[in-house]
Amino acid sequence: MSKEVTEEGQSRKDYVDPPPAPLVDINELKLWSFYRALIAEFIATLLFLYVTIATVIGHKKQHDACNGVGLLGIAWSFGGMIFILVYCTAGISAQCLGAICGVGLVKAFMNHEYTTLGGGANTVATGYNKGTALGAEIIGTFVLVYTVFSATDPKRNARDSHVPVLAPLPIGFAVFMVHLATIPITGTGINPARSFGAAVIYNNGKAWDDHWIFWVGPFVGAVAAAAYHQYILRAAAIKALGSFRSNPTN
Repeated sequence: MSKEVTEEGQSRKDYVDPPPAPLVDINELKLWSFYRALIAEFIATLLFLYVTIATVIGHKKQHDACNGVGLLGIAWSFGGMIFILVYCTAGISAQCLGAICGVGLVKAFMNHEYTTLGGGANTVATGYNKGTALGAEIIGTFVLVYTVFSATDPKRNARDSHVPVLAPLPIGFAVFMVHLATIPITGTGINPARSFGAAVIYNNGKAWDDHWIFWVGPFVGAVAAAAYHQYILRAAAIKALGSFRSNPTN
């Protein structure tokens, strides 16, 4: 019995990361899977923006603070939709175009409320400066991307079979918590496509004046989260340094 266990343990191999995928692969244009991913991303983002922006407009329409969904409900709508869409499309996941169409549907169905209540566009709230708003977007995106990397880490997936099934849950909760923290500051961007779609349809000067924040912030936060996950949590920097020192040609 012990011999069988020993042999089984020796036959197992440590997880090895696959080689990095090329940044641009022209051959993908010939594959149906590429266009399927585009369609899935388009539909997912359309539904995401339609539900969430409609929730924001509905909240702003209420005159009584005790009526409507409140900020908590807005955060739940964003987090809940992310949970649903990640669960449904993670296996096959045109965001900007989907975002524009999603917000366009909201305007088509609620034109008066949409126009008079800000259109769900991301802007810097009164009482906050652009530096504070940029910091909020960077930190919020860092939290989300860090959660995504941790929840979808292939090394953890290979070790624990339940991790892929539960991955949408922490991602959705991360979106929920970030919205609770940053809605009062920027309305919460953390996704340039979400901010871009709302700005294009609303097309107001204030939305465009602050729009750069909702591109720079998410990009900086995402890069920082990726570096933290890869070089700190997964110790890629230590492995690279070790291989450099062990190479006799260096």
